[in-house]
Amino acid sequence: MLQMHKLMIALASLAAALVAWPTGLAAQTRPKTAAERVDSYLRRQMDTYGIPGMQAAVVQHGRIVLLRSYGIASVELGVPVTDRTVFAINSITKAFTGVAAMRAVEAGRLDLSAPVSTYLDDLPDAWRTVTVRQLLSHMSGLPELTRAPTVETDQAQAWAWVQTQPLQFGAGERFSYTQTNYTLIQRILNRLGRTPADFPLAGTQLQLAGMTHSFYGDSTELVPGKAPTYRFTPGPTPAVRTLRPAVERFLPFRRASSGLNSTAEDLAKWIIALQNGRLIGAAARETMWTPAAFNDGRAGQWGMGWQVLPRGRGRAVGMTGGGRAAVYIYPEHDVAVVLLTNLAGAYPEDMVDRIASIYAPGIELTGVPALRIALEERGYDQAATLAAELARRDPALGWNEAELNDWGYRLLSSGRPHEGLEVLKLTVALFPASGNAHDSVAEAFAANGEPASAIVHYRRALELDPANENARRQLLRLEAPPG
Repeated sequence: MLQMHKLMIALASLAAALVAWPTGLAAQTRPKTAAERVDSYLRRQMDTYGIPGMQAAVVQHGRIVLLRSYGIASVELGVPVTDRTVFAINSITKAFTGVAAMRAVEAGRLDLSAPVSTYLDDLPDAWRTVTVRQLLSHMSGLPELTRAPTVETDQAQAWAWVQTQPLQFGAGERFSYTQTNYTLIQRILNRLGRTPADFPLAGTQLQLAGMTHSFYGDSTELVPGKAPTYRFTPGPTPAVRTLRPAVERFLPFRRASSGLNSTAEDLAKWIIALQNGRLIGAAARETMWTPAAFNDGRAGQWGMGWQVLPRGRGRAVGMTGGGRAAVYIYPEHDVAVVLLTNLAGAYPEDMVDRIASIYAPGIELTGVPALRIALEERGYDQAATLAAELARRDPALGWNEAELNDWGYRLLSSGRPHEGLEVLKLTVALFPASGNAHDSVAEAFAANGEPASAIVHYRRALELDPANENARRQLLRLEAPPG
């Protein structure tokens, strides 16, 4: 199956090259345009990761300056991706929920500092003091809804189950990406709007932005124009993988977290509407894009439904979905990038910075994004050396542990365990007192068939954080006598 879909991608690329042939010789004698550089880069990424199909859009100065479609939408039928092909965007839905929440704030109906009990009754006592801001920024400590046995089959049972589970931690103490938060936000906003509890929240935004090819729906529903989603299943070695259809179900109570499907063009229209004030005002937008603070005053990595990442003297604000879709805006550089694919595990978020910097050279790619580009070019075994080089060039560089950790896990999940290990080894070297860093690198060592090293780091993780139950469980498994 993998060879077949690569052949289809190659044929699509050949057809595009033949169409462009009359200008091909002239193109060799002049510098590449920004669009040509994006085309070349994304086609290489598609080949590297085995991505069947992709859409890309770039917004700059309030207009769409790039709109591209690549490869195959349906591997089974050989249908090419067009600008009208609809892709699952999964958790990018949360960014729409963030906007919906800020619209309620602007209207005076919602207070971000208010406890959830202000708006909802019949909640466990331990949940009642969690604030709306802590829900939107994943600092609530609430138990994870997706672990409910019936999360894809019976939402009433799943909701009852999650309310019996213990808290992960006290509200505001840590970060934990938890879907429960957004089910509560969905129910709060619907109660304020006097609509059914699980009614989807993005409808007004879709209308205001003119998004005519965006729809709710999952793998069990007919979504007009939607490309199937695929994923690789592992074989006996990382190099041997099989491409298979991915099936997902998002019952109505999860439609504030996941469930939207869209096109790159529609999402670009949404970005423009967000930037020009048609969806929310400038003050509400800035609140949405400001990281919430933990109880001890440290800034987190999330605003209201949006991730906020430092990029030199600016920011990248956005959201990713299902390891297959990414939307990021660079407010200080007036550029935004949308990348949609039909491969879970493509992780286009790791491609966005490169494209943004092509259109906005003033974006200073230091730290993690600069390291990512350097390692792709020079090899992941150079992680420590290249990180040191970047630090020498930028004495003010501050490494972002969460961003490094997330990157390492994405590599592990996409069939690149050696590369993931190198990134997570670097994370431990930069943050030796972090129990989470040791826990992560232990998992990477285990994935690479090095249990002795995994044990060393799980032990250290438990020393640094005695409440780390995952490390305790893994040590019991790894240190158990054979047989």
